[in-house]
Amino acid sequence: MAIKITEDCINCEACEPECPNNAIYPPEEFWKFSDGTTINDHEKREPFSDEVFYIATEKCTECIGFHEEPQCAAVCPVDCCLPDEDNKETETELLDKKHRLHK
Repeated sequence: MAIKITEDCINCEACEPECPNNAIYPPEEFWKFSDGTTINDHEKREPFSDEVFYIATEKCTECIGFHEEPQCAAVCPVDCCLPDEDNKETETELLDKKHRLHK
């Protein structure tokens, strides 16, 4: 499953540079598949949050194929990067997503 950032986020920015998929965005910033991936899709998509940093679910792989654990959760000082129960994916699905994002 993807990771989500809860409303407990203090907007410290610690998680953003740690994401290997560039899936973490500041509040109100539009996201694109082309940001940090090999996907040639520059369409701007609506932000998931206008108050706290957010993770573009379609780009989150829980760091599968890159690291042992989600790096956002590992560096978060307030433990607000949690599994997103609404977006469950198997390890195989996450690895497939990683390969689609980074061909």
